Amino acid sequence: MSEQEESGGESTLTVLLAGGVNLAIAILKLIAGIITGSGAMLSEAAHSFADTITEVLLLTALKRSERPADRVHPFGYGKERYFWSLLAAVSIFASGAMFALYEGFTTVFGESEEQTNPIVGYAVLGIAFVLEGVSWLQAIRQVRKEARQERRSFFTYLRMIDDPAPKTVLFEDSAALIGLLLAFAGIGLHQLTGSSVWDGIASILIGLLLACVAYLLGRTNRGLLVGRQADPRIVRGVRDHLVSAPEIEALVDLQTMLMGTDQVLVCARVDFDDSLGAADVEVACVRIAGELTEGFHDVTEVFIEPVPRSDPNLRAAVLARYGDLTTQPIEDSQ
Repeated sequence: MSEQEESGGESTLTVLLAGGVNLAIAILKLIAGIITGSGAMLSEAAHSFADTITEVLLLTALKRSERPADRVHPFGYGKERYFWSLLAAVSIFASGAMFALYEGFTTVFGESEEQTNPIVGYAVLGIAFVLEGVSWLQAIRQVRKEARQERRSFFTYLRMIDDPAPKTVLFEDSAALIGLLLAFAGIGLHQLTGSSVWDGIASILIGLLLACVAYLLGRTNRGLLVGRQADPRIVRGVRDHLVSAPEIEALVDLQTMLMGTDQVLVCARVDFDDSLGAADVEVACVRIAGELTEGFHDVTEVFIEPVPRSDPNLRAAVLARYGDLTTQPIEDSQ
């Protein structure tokens, strides 16, 4: 099994586990919210339903992005994973955050409601915390495993990751665990003080939490959809390989773009040795492209264009994009 297939299978397991857990928890929270009359519990129910919708969208992303390239989409459907993941972030905000904020402000500024059967709420929150913890641990396990494979720290890998599925599950499960604690505090303070304001405040905090998670995930997927550069380590490796090729006198321009999870497009403009004939350049291009796709498993498409290094317009464009390409082609920050 290839690394890409293994990663896809792991992501599918993570998403399926999170989806099943969220659906079960959403039903429990909804029942508990109706019984207790807790706005925070109803907000948490909306939160879990939003997370369930998110998992459906992520599964759609995983399946649709695996379709092979065709005449209409010659580079494949890899970016569909980013599109559906972006919709998942919107779902978290629209379905979860907006309802939680509405419920919270209604509870705080509306008429005070009496709380009933808070024990039911505590029991459901406890069960939900255990179930969410199982899903959260699976997401943590996947990210840690992939971070070790990439020889990166956990947080560095999370920032650089090109598969939005485990990151989305990790973020939403982390928010779910924090939201459960907020709901527990809201129900507890409502019971101790007799004021439903605490319940409303908990709902508002849950809504703000979900809005922050939706923003972070939306920003990540926006960058991937627009066309983010490849991992800087891949960029540097490709650059070094091109510079070391005997037929190439100078690397003039190097552009990379993520076309999907573990799919990188490489476009290189190089100045070949002037003594080479046209046939020699053609053979060199084919050989170098093969070496790049074989040496860097994420590189799936390579385009090499022969250009003169002295062209002033091309040089100005390269300097405007990267600065001095010979010292540092791409910054490590994403």
